[in-house]
Amino acid sequence: MTLQKLKPALALCAAGAILSLAACSDQASKQSAERKVDSAVEKTQDATVAAARKAAELAEKARDNTKAYFESPEVKRDVAAAKDALKNAGDALTAKTDDAAITASVTAALARDPELSARRIDVRTNAGTVQLAGPAPSTEAKARAETIARAVKGVSSVDNRLEVTAAN
Repeated sequence: MTLQKLKPALALCAAGAILSLAACSDQASKQSAERKVDSAVEKTQDATVAAARKAAELAEKARDNTKAYFESPEVKRDVAAAKDALKNAGDALTAKTDDAAITASVTAALARDPELSARRIDVRTNAGTVQLAGPAPSTEAKARAETIARAVKGVSSVDNRLEVTAAN
């Protein structure tokens, strides 16, 4: 056979060999890519598991720290102080409310007395102690004003500063 007749057959054989190699190369590339993807997926899974473990450890540590904080003597002392302050504030508010009610009751009782009702008597209350100030027409009226004030519920003492003035 002549070289001219063999050239197309050789070219055909060479093309077949190249295609076979290319197919093998594509198959090898595909397998290599699959291995890389599988490796990346495995690494991602490992990283996710490690991150989840770390998050659980941190959450447990935070819980323990929070529990220790709230059980610490300093926090317990601060909570007790806040509780006392609230109680004292409530007691003070109650006392102010009680004092206002006592003042109103004493003023109303004095207004019912015919001799004292026309007088301008200043009534102030602090912690159950009533202070009377202003004019009184007589020593008897001054004493009666004190007796009236003492009779009001919640009054612990009376500071009678009424001044006896002569009638005009």
